[in-house]
Amino acid sequence: MTQDQIILFSLFGTVFGLLLWGRFRYDLVAFSALLIGVVLGVVDTKDAFSGFGHPATIIVALVLVVSAGLVRSGAVFLITRTLVDASRSLGAHITLLGAVGGVLSAFMNNVAALALLMPVDIQTARKAGRPAAQSLMPLSFCTILGGMVTLIGTPPNIIIASIREDSFGEPFAMFDFAPVGGVAALVGLAFVALVGRRLIPVRNDNATSEPDLTPYMAELSVPEGARQVDQRLSDLRETAEKADVALVGLIRDGKRRYGSAMNSRLRAGDAIVIEATPDALDEFRVATGLAFADEQRRELLKAEGDGLTLVEVVVPETSRLAGRTAQSVGLAWRQRTVLLGLSRRGKRITKQMRKTIIEPGDILLLLAPRESAHSVVEWLGALPLADRGLSVTADTKTLGAIALFVGAVAAASFGLIYLPVALGLVAMAYVFFGILPLSELYKHIEWPVVVLLGSMIPLGAALDRSGGTELLANALLGATQGMPAWVVLTALMVVTMTLSDVLNNTATAIVAAPVGIQMAAGLGVSADPFLMAVAVAASAAFLTPIGHKNNTLILGPGGYRFGDYWRMGLPLEVLIVAVSIPAILAFWPL
Repeated sequence: MTQDQIILFSLFGTVFGLLLWGRFRYDLVAFSALLIGVVLGVVDTKDAFSGFGHPATIIVALVLVVSAGLVRSGAVFLITRTLVDASRSLGAHITLLGAVGGVLSAFMNNVAALALLMPVDIQTARKAGRPAAQSLMPLSFCTILGGMVTLIGTPPNIIIASIREDSFGEPFAMFDFAPVGGVAALVGLAFVALVGRRLIPVRNDNATSEPDLTPYMAELSVPEGARQVDQRLSDLRETAEKADVALVGLIRDGKRRYGSAMNSRLRAGDAIVIEATPDALDEFRVATGLAFADEQRRELLKAEGDGLTLVEVVVPETSRLAGRTAQSVGLAWRQRTVLLGLSRRGKRITKQMRKTIIEPGDILLLLAPRESAHSVVEWLGALPLADRGLSVTADTKTLGAIALFVGAVAAASFGLIYLPVALGLVAMAYVFFGILPLSELYKHIEWPVVVLLGSMIPLGAALDRSGGTELLANALLGATQGMPAWVVLTALMVVTMTLSDVLNNTATAIVAAPVGIQMAAGLGVSADPFLMAVAVAASAAFLTPIGHKNNTLILGPGGYRFGDYWRMGLPLEVLIVAVSIPAILAFWPL
């Protein structure tokens, strides 16, 4: 080995050792290793920060932004209402969402499939009261597995098809990968849903829980032409239960109705009284199409600029609101703000919200223009609660947001536009059309994940340039000389998987495919089984968060540590090898 190879292998060994130990945060370890590599001369200075502009890093950042836009548009609520039930067992949930993710990944880029389903999974975990870490990693693995089935599902398949065309004059077709990839995907999904999920460590720090708060009493009005007109209030009970909302009563002509209100037929202009947390309130509103306020106040809410936001405040004795009503202080017409909910130490409110006298100590949920929310709080003399990231779903833009996302992914899948550019266009469109506020554009990016990926990519490239990957390939050729073909195939898959866990899977396919062709020529057999082995193994990167972009994406939202992946990933990789070798030999004879 050369001096550069020794240094790089030592750096990688040290990095993985520290990351598995978990004493230091993964982004600090990776960035320190990059800087040491530059100082020792194994990473060129001009390439030191090239990883931060690498397509993989850009895709990870943009996917998180696009996912946030899909949540804000109501697309996630649409999927969860029609597909996901939080009352399902964890195993059933993983099986259903994993199967959907696998099918989507076969016909669209698997990163984009995860981008669509990740917020759905997080929302479901929140409703079910369990950590998202229990299902995010299985979902990621299932989308990776699904990408193995078709030509366009994952970049390594496209690369291997082009290498086959360069070498033999004909590429692999769209579904040539399906027999082997399909077997691997089905067996992998079964393992993840039945066994693998039990191997994920669960900690308190990776739970997607929110601070406990007493639910608010709130009102939603029935607008003209709403589908609820002439329905009974009790007909909304099932939707309310799904959103974790309690139906309390009805306000008609300024008077509250209890008891018999559940059998009352709704009219336009009625206000439905509910008890709910802010997120549940917003979900129920989107699901039913009800409005935040009456027609007069809805006109006032048509704010210019950055849209609307939810603000939680506590009313002190010195507040302008203390001892008065929201209507009497002119909250709506002076500040274009609506009192959406009120929490009073568990006491039930018996008057219309805007006509209820506010007492010191009350907690208010306000719907205010984003650009003036801070001024509204100051004007009221109220004390804002800690920001919990509450947002108002732009449900009128749901179909537009989905159409933009699907259109961009389709264009990228058929090679009409580069995937990072497609995702960037979607992110910008979400901002321009008011789906995602400009002020939140960078808030949703997991910057430690970006630093991890941006730091490891130059180190992986340096290992490849130094001949480190070629050294491993030559060692493989020497070690398998004279062995049966199935042993050679197994060794090729194991080495390719190992490289893919360290390098980008695209780079792994580029390195391993020519090695596979050489090994086939040495044995005097068809190269297709070896190329198929490389295709499956290059995508089967389950041991680390840096081997595949999907694993990197879930690192922050799932609250995972670097060493969490191998617990489920290692047996899954062993299983993939065990089922793929017989499938390759059956469908692609030597």
